[in-house]
Amino acid sequence: MQALELTGVALTYRSSGRSVRALDSLAFSVEAGEPVSLIGPSGCGKSSLLLVAAGLITPDSGEVRVAGRRVSGVRRETALILQEYGLLPWKTVLDNAALGLRVRGLGAARARREALSSLELVGLADFSRSYPGELSGGMRQRLALARAVALDADLLLMDEPLSALDALTREDLQDALLDLWRRRGHAQVLVTHSIEEAVYLGRRVFVMSPRPGRIAAVVDNSDMGRPGYRSSTTFHERCVTLRALLAGEGALHPGASVAVSAEASVPRQDAGGGAR
Repeated sequence: MQALELTGVALTYRSSGRSVRALDSLAFSVEAGEPVSLIGPSGCGKSSLLLVAAGLITPDSGEVRVAGRRVSGVRRETALILQEYGLLPWKTVLDNAALGLRVRGLGAARARREALSSLELVGLADFSRSYPGELSGGMRQRLALARAVALDADLLLMDEPLSALDALTREDLQDALLDLWRRRGHAQVLVTHSIEEAVYLGRRVFVMSPRPGRIAAVVDNSDMGRPGYRSSTTFHERCVTLRALLAGEGALHPGASVAVSAEASVPRQDAGGGAR
């Protein structure tokens, strides 16, 4: 079964007499337990795609299904992580991790027990009594992950969650995301502007076109998750392939364009999502 499927999705934002077409005839799917990455030019609709998938925005047309069921609103088993973390500074690390469970109506004692387990998964159990202001940027991002894990989500949607971190912390959190996926086996969609991050964390990498957003290409990346992948020749070749595709979509300066390897599996798609 597919964890997430968008078919023919179109979305237009309207405000003060002005309209902006964000998504148009978009087709996108994620298999159960599959980690994928989503990358493309700024303003191409990547965040809009996540909001539609999370049930927070209703598209103008098309269909959105999660675990085979049509999405008509927010789904309890879907977790969304944004750049800003969404942490409450007056609550402890433990209470922040338990926040989603408390909103669901779970009793305080049980919510704290389950939240503590999620903090152990992300390496923050020793900081359960601290406050967000006492944590580093990387630790705050781990806390946002712990809150999502506590909800026992089977679909994790992430909108550039690591973009504000320094390079070393970012790599550390990439490994944490990979380890979390290996342990839990959930489906996940990562929106990123980093080519290397997209290749490191996506078994398939979806390239979006400029606005209105459609899926322009898909890079198969079956070696993702293997030990030492970041240092492998295959990893660097996939990054080169992805860089060329992004240059073709106008996301990079023309001087950055390189030839796409003939060995790369990059099925192009038409407006309806079919191969061509």
